[in-house]
Amino acid sequence: MTTGTNDTTSSRASQTGTLKSHLRAEVARRGSVPLTIIAPAADDPPRGGVVVVQDARGITPYLVSVCDRLAGAGWLTVAPHLYHRDGRDEVDPAGGWPGAIPAMEGLTGTGIDADVDAALAHLADSGFDAGQSAIVGFCMGGTVALHTATRHPLAAAVSFYGGGVSTPYWPGVAPLVEAAPALRGPWLGLYGEQDDLISTDEIAALRAAAARSGVPTELVSYPGAGHAFHSDDREAVYRPVAAADAWSRALAFLDEHVRPR
Repeated sequence: MTTGTNDTTSSRASQTGTLKSHLRAEVARRGSVPLTIIAPAADDPPRGGVVVVQDARGITPYLVSVCDRLAGAGWLTVAPHLYHRDGRDEVDPAGGWPGAIPAMEGLTGTGIDADVDAALAHLADSGFDAGQSAIVGFCMGGTVALHTATRHPLAAAVSFYGGGVSTPYWPGVAPLVEAAPALRGPWLGLYGEQDDLISTDEIAALRAAAARSGVPTELVSYPGAGHAFHSDDREAVYRPVAAADAWSRALAFLDEHVRPR
């Protein structure tokens, strides 16, 4: 495993004011998988580990800011670069959401699992077992978070508006309503009721499916929010009240379920 300073990520974060000076950021490569890692300061040992899974746009300044916020709350964060097989970290920002769709659709369950497992292996090497590790994902990353929580007995999983609820996104990843009953650890879903990609019927079906898992689950939906309501870098979709409440719930969920080191 090789490591080095993530100049691109650090410079973008600095430009957008997302990376706090007391945090440590780098990109490490585990095998072929690049991992953006943001940790609390050296004199502030992490309380646990969190894999952070990108939205369809990739490892954007927004995604780095999410890792920053989690690290500021005491978590060691690791974000696998799911588009590395295409030779890129993120899609062209000028292309916006339409440009992200082909990149997202080019992923496979096998590749996603390998990349997420590389991030979990980094947490294990850092001293965090499954009971001290969690996963948080946004958009397609929310789908990955729930899917991963059916493969590993993680301490907690949080899905921000994960799609593919009734129709699968990728080969090897079941629709979430089929996967949710197999959850192996606590799961929190955070969804918007005005989401053009996920219907309220699907939200209700996912809530019921998760409840059949036998582990603690909760799905919170926000009447005034649509898809990507937490993305504070996208004024058209950002809903600050829902975003703040969802973020507070996510942090509380991690605090409740991730075992202290």
